[in-house]
Amino acid sequence: MGNKLVWNERYNIGIDLIDREHEKLFHILNKLFDFGRQEEKSHWVCQEAVKYFKDHAIQHFADEEEYMDSVDYAGLATHRRIHKNFRERTLPALERELEQTGYSESSVSHFLGVCAGWLVGHTLVEDQMIVSGETVKQWENLLPEEEQTVMGQTIAGLLYSMFQLDSRLVSNCYGGEKFGDGIYYRLIYSTEEKEELEFFLIFEEQVIVSTIGSVMDLKAEAVSVMLMNVARYVARQLVERVIRHFPLSEQFEIKEEQLLTYEQFHRIYEKQSPRFSLLFDTGAGYFACCVTASDAIHSEGGAAIITENAMAEVEKYLSQARKEKATVSRKKKILLVDDSELMLRAMQSLLDNDYEIITAKSGMSAIRSITLGRPDLVLLDYEMPVCNGRQVLEMIRSEKEFRDTPVIFLTNMVDQESVRKVIALKPEGYLLKTLPAEAVKKEVDRFFEKRCSDKK
Repeated sequence: MGNKLVWNERYNIGIDLIDREHEKLFHILNKLFDFGRQEEKSHWVCQEAVKYFKDHAIQHFADEEEYMDSVDYAGLATHRRIHKNFRERTLPALERELEQTGYSESSVSHFLGVCAGWLVGHTLVEDQMIVSGETVKQWENLLPEEEQTVMGQTIAGLLYSMFQLDSRLVSNCYGGEKFGDGIYYRLIYSTEEKEELEFFLIFEEQVIVSTIGSVMDLKAEAVSVMLMNVARYVARQLVERVIRHFPLSEQFEIKEEQLLTYEQFHRIYEKQSPRFSLLFDTGAGYFACCVTASDAIHSEGGAAIITENAMAEVEKYLSQARKEKATVSRKKKILLVDDSELMLRAMQSLLDNDYEIITAKSGMSAIRSITLGRPDLVLLDYEMPVCNGRQVLEMIRSEKEFRDTPVIFLTNMVDQESVRKVIALKPEGYLLKTLPAEAVKKEVDRFFEKRCSDKK
């Protein structure tokens, strides 16, 4: 384990106490990296070093929250929740793994990788917001932490009781990133007073095949019409159990049921501020459950299912999904990262005939997308707020699993200083946003043609 965290001035946010503590945490993690290279270091030494890091991290969180409170930072509640999630969920899970494996090299490496990645990402994104005064709007309507925990436990319990799936909560801030071949199911419930709840259930196809398929003793390799119809009603049962945790639960009745493509889901969900948004690893594949509450939910966007058309709509949906899957399997995947909705739409329109296009509107959303499904190319905006393109590229290059992912900057900045700052991170190049559309398309095509010829 020859890794090392290099402190950089860009990690400073301009608040002396917080900056000193960040640098201290980097120093402690580097000590642990050193221990990982020394086989003679005892279990006890590693155990004490991990405890030392944990104690300092917890104290840092308290100091940081005290500062945010003193300046009336509007994002304190969300920031505190992020700290609590790391302190009470992530760290204990990592500690259990260390204990169960006797502080093996792989478990120490895992601990360091997770902590280093979290610390760098949190410092570059959420902590920078303390100074800018920005807040993460997408998560401002999340349920209180205690209710989130209950909801996560409820859903995990239902997945186990229904399908014997021992599910692990991966994220309580799932941002709508694509994972695998998915089924995107939307249910809208309403009361007579027009209060509405909107549920998005996202199943990796293999979850349905391995669970519903085994219950029905079907040796299927893909989701069939029969499996999908059974899954719809099972999903509704799960949702109606979850609704019981909401006020006036007995007054909600189903208003609309839809099957969405990923693009439809993403277009709808990126505008939402959910009450909860949970991503689980079920062991059989990923599953996400997201809920929004509103009195003005727009129901357009997907294949609306009613009793009279259910079989035909499900067949049409699955048939279209199979065609798209066959087409996509022959296409290269491009991740577009830009905070401009207009730019994302323009680039998607330009490229989606020849490439599978995934979009992200922030640096952290981009990292989550890459983690869930590595693209063949990232087209990355340089000038984004909070976490700019250079910082996103640094995070990509710091992760062993996808550090060699090719990245091309899509930017208005090609001045010497900007280029110098990222040259060591080895981007594949720069494309000016002012280029004609056909020139951008030609450069992307040329990139893939060159990579194809290089492999021959």
